[in-house]
Amino acid sequence: MRSSSLRWLLIALVALATTAFSQDVKSDVDKTAKDTASATKKTTKKAAHKTDEAAKKTGEATEDTAKKAGHETKKAAEKTGDATEDAAKKTGKAVKKGTKDAAKDTEKGAKKVEDAVK
Repeated sequence: MRSSSLRWLLIALVALATTAFSQDVKSDVDKTAKDTASATKKTTKKAAHKTDEAAKKTGEATEDTAKKAGHETKKAAEKTGDATEDAAKKTGKAVKKGTKDAAKDTEKGAKKVEDAVK
């Protein structure tokens, strides 16, 4: 009888120990899941914040680049206008000089013709 009672006592003791162990495992799994969820939530918030900051910086950089490009375009247009004006002046001077030279040559040719006719 003693061995039968002892056997049932050992079986009950093993069952209780297994139940207690499984409760500890379940508790550990729950805690790990909660910790993981919390860490994921924190990481997601940080990532969203960094993404927002990066978007703002990108927008500011784009705006600065657009302003600089507009300024450079304006400067280039002014330089082109100045170069065009200079070219027009030079062309005008060349035409004026060419006209004067042509008039002188025509005058010389007229004198030659006049001398030849005499």
